[in-house]
Amino acid sequence: MYSKILVPMALTHGVSSQTLEIAKALCSAGGEIIALHVHEELHGTVSAYLDKKAVKAGFDSAKAVLVEKASIVPEATTVMVSGHSGRTVLEYAKKHDIDCIVMGSHKPGLRDYFLGSTAGHVVRHAHCAVHVHRHPD
Repeated sequence: MYSKILVPMALTHGVSSQTLEIAKALCSAGGEIIALHVHEELHGTVSAYLDKKAVKAGFDSAKAVLVEKASIVPEATTVMVSGHSGRTVLEYAKKHDIDCIVMGSHKPGLRDYFLGSTAGHVVRHAHCAVHVHRHPD
């Protein structure tokens, strides 16, 4: 059993409910579950073409989806951060003394073998246990 579990959530993938339930099963009594979404930072000059209100609206919309998806585990805390997905998950886990990461993963394609998926990056570099739930697609 784990006392502090991080559940990184890609809001467009359909595994959030399963990864949260897995985290709940792995969490010790009195433990903590943190549902985390990393809102990808805008790349390059794209930010020059977007109004700050539009960027904030996107962030707020994603936060609302995160809260809704995490509501199936009422004891979970929701956290929204900006950054690069894999790197930010690892930094958050280390900074907050996470002892287990539970995350979903899609079936890897050829591109993932060369570039690496977020789950693959986290598995290779995490300082703690990582449980990966493979999406059936």
